[in-house]
Amino acid sequence: MIGIDTNLLVRLVVNDNERQALAVERFIQQHSSADAPCYISNIVLVETVWVLETAYGYDRAKVADALVVLLEVEQFDFDSPKEVAAAVQDFRRGGTDFADCLLGRMNLFTGCEHTITFDRRAAKLPGFKLLAG
Repeated sequence: MIGIDTNLLVRLVVNDNERQALAVERFIQQHSSADAPCYISNIVLVETVWVLETAYGYDRAKVADALVVLLEVEQFDFDSPKEVAAAVQDFRRGGTDFADCLLGRMNLFTGCEHTITFDRRAAKLPGFKLLAG
């Protein structure tokens, strides 16, 4: 399995550099398949969301749509696709950033009872509890 870095994923999503976007597409076609997918880590997903929002001005809905498309690419593998998809839906509903959405879902997946936080917005997400302080 080969890992995909944030800058490659961003090129693929925004296609702002045609030469690089085509290079990424060719690489994926030549070096991955449904049986041998490229790996996209949660860190890369969080960084990609941050870049799309800050550098490209994508709004929440456009970011969520892009993530849904990435999840449907059979040549990509994720830490836990079901939890990533649930985090995307949490993010789409608003209230907090994608990193918190993904953190909460992944912590539940790994067996955490919940994630404790001071963040009032994150505390409204599944799997979070607010720590008074």
